[in-house]
Amino acid sequence: MKTYTLAFIPGDGVGPEVAAETAKALQACAERFGFAVAVTNFAWDCDYYLKHGKMMPDDGLDTLRAFDAIFLGSVGDPAKVPDHISLTSLLTIRKGFDQYVNLRPIILHEGVSSPVTTCTPATVNMVVVRENTEGEYSRLGGIFAPDAPHGFASQMAIFSRVGCERVIRYAFELARERKAAGHKGKVTNCTKSNALNYSMVYWDAIFKEVAARYPDIESNYYLVDALSMIMITDPGQFDVIVASNLFGDIITDLGAVLQGGIGVAAGANLDPERRGPSMFEPIHGSALALAGKGKVNPIASIESGRLMLDFLGEKEAAAALLAAVKKVLAEGKARTADMGGNSSTSQVGDAIRAALPG
Repeated sequence: MKTYTLAFIPGDGVGPEVAAETAKALQACAERFGFAVAVTNFAWDCDYYLKHGKMMPDDGLDTLRAFDAIFLGSVGDPAKVPDHISLTSLLTIRKGFDQYVNLRPIILHEGVSSPVTTCTPATVNMVVVRENTEGEYSRLGGIFAPDAPHGFASQMAIFSRVGCERVIRYAFELARERKAAGHKGKVTNCTKSNALNYSMVYWDAIFKEVAARYPDIESNYYLVDALSMIMITDPGQFDVIVASNLFGDIITDLGAVLQGGIGVAAGANLDPERRGPSMFEPIHGSALALAGKGKVNPIASIESGRLMLDFLGEKEAAAALLAAVKKVLAEGKARTADMGGNSSTSQVGDAIRAALPG
């Protein structure tokens, strides 16, 4: 029997609660589909920082390297640690394992309402492929003479040929897979080359080069501000969107609103070459106001676990978990408060496991 070793970093706020439900969902899938999961928890959170002056140990990446995959619940507690410091663990893992694809499916399931009237299950089914290791989040620059009249801050964005080419190529390969499954087979370039006259012009040029290698896949582009508007007014035209680190971060939060809220929005940080473990996480953050109350929606985390199963090659289990999530959402009986219900976190998790086919 195949055993997958999984590193769980529950993190801050609601992270431990959603991590627990994700672990139980993965275990239930393993029992039904003939494999095993071995979960090891790491208490690398803001309390760890207060004790050690760092968000994770110096050998943290070496420790994680031994695992098949990583799950991150959430990170951040600004009352304890400034956000730009607490985020260092997430960025260290993404960059340390060269998880250059941030994958965020945006799907509106039956039984889920969106505050955007143009959004229906028929019109909202897209995936954003976000560059995840360079771009605007390179963390290069500095603050110079901050209190002086001539003080200034400089932030450098890095757009390398290899970094742009590989993530754009991934988007086209994904569109080809989706086309075979009945989707549009289309890649939209999210850019801002009218204002960013070096970085995004370079990005656009590489996009055109890659697009030429995929004559079977439709391609187009929008400036990020126009794309944000069209995601609301005409979401049905999108299939795969590829974006730089910053723009992808922003439009996927908008996408979460289209699909019914951040409580159902899953994410993955992938190294498609599988040189090290990939990491899976909900996009909702630590939601400190809900921490410890048993009210947080676990679906985004369970869906992130489903992405993990799919990436690990357990396709049947991943499909079954998706079917269970869809069934629970369509029935509308088990819902947390953010979806208009009064179910607890664990009750929603229990309902999804009970709905697993197989």
